[in-house]
Amino acid sequence: MNNKDFIRTESYSLRLKPSGAKKVTEEFNKWMKKKIPYQKQSVMWSYALLLKTRELAQYLVEKKKSGDFCKPVYTIERPDSDDIRQKILSISYTDWENMGFSKGTLHYMKKNAEANMAFTLNAHVKERLELWESI
Repeated sequence: MNNKDFIRTESYSLRLKPSGAKKVTEEFNKWMKKKIPYQKQSVMWSYALLLKTRELAQYLVEKKKSGDFCKPVYTIERPDSDDIRQKILSISYTDWENMGFSKGTLHYMKKNAEANMAFTLNAHVKERLELWESI
């Protein structure tokens, strides 16, 4: 998504333009079409949600005495890894500046790498980080 997909209203809040809404729905549909293992078969997320909704409805109208609302478990593919974290933490500020980046960029990368949360990197930073292996 880019700036052209948003519009700023009179109250300075951001709204999606139809082009941005289309991109969001396409991405959501792409996620719903992903296959997951459920009840010894591979089903799409959309079908698994339908099955779980039916199961909840049957539980609420007391057709079923219990329900398993923990499965399927959603897993997130993290954009970062322990290798990237260790690489970022091992880079010295002077070497990073010699590659053409500012100390502030490395500072925030190190701050994110030390935290236990997922983080992303810009494309040009990721390229330089991959070059770091070959140096």
